[in-house]
Amino acid sequence: MKDVMILTGAGQIGMAIARRIGYGKKIIVGDKNFDNAQVVTKILNEAGFDSEPVQMDLSCRQSILQLIAKAQEYGEISMLVNAAGVSPSQASVETILKVDLYGTAVLLEEVGKVIKKGGTGVTISSQSGWRMPALTAEEDELLATTPTEELLDLPILQTGNIKDTLHAYQMAKRCNEKRTMAESVKWGERGARLNDIAPGIIVTPLAIDEFNGPRGDFYKNMFAKCPAGRPGTADEVANVAELLMSDKGAFITGSTFLIDGGATSSYFYGPLKPNN
Repeated sequence: MKDVMILTGAGQIGMAIARRIGYGKKIIVGDKNFDNAQVVTKILNEAGFDSEPVQMDLSCRQSILQLIAKAQEYGEISMLVNAAGVSPSQASVETILKVDLYGTAVLLEEVGKVIKKGGTGVTISSQSGWRMPALTAEEDELLATTPTEELLDLPILQTGNIKDTLHAYQMAKRCNEKRTMAESVKWGERGARLNDIAPGIIVTPLAIDEFNGPRGDFYKNMFAKCPAGRPGTADEVANVAELLMSDKGAFITGSTFLIDGGATSSYFYGPLKPNN
């Protein structure tokens, strides 16, 4: 038996984090597309890691529970890396809310019930959650604490209040951050920590879909005019995850770390400001 890492989302960011901190652990790689999970496990295993692919659907609680049960066959779950999700150009409003918002909430809840003492987790949200107008304190609390099976019934998430897929994505990512705060309190009761990373434009296949999608010019302009002047890499996100999930991050829990090359700062106070 050995400590187990659950990695959901067989993409570049999740794989970069797994390569940084997954050595010595059993890594269970869950993805809706089993082929993607197999590709990532092949790369990991050929680099000396011990990983296994699992087909899983983040929008389905039963699928999440099956993933957790599979992980527990090998030992205690000591790490969660949730990098699963869909983008505004890839899915409908309904799918974005079911996967990115509801699914993430269920995953954090269910893993939090079994996470090992001293365990850690990170979930990947997005800079998008920072660009949406502020919600009321009551709305934030509802996103953070509403029972998971009631989340999608919240008035602010109904069709008439969600303008488009980008708005749905922003709302989902805002919920991820608030949910991380609330769940970190419960994880803390087990002696475990949970944090969120909000990346900006990171070059991945998903981002390339966005560059070539209807908002491609918007995204290209964003990284051109951010202080860093470029998009980021998955390994730069892994740098942050390594801090948060190591002993050096022992006093950090319930936090969101924005890693976007300064794009959000530029959006509010620089050349990316909408009325500029």
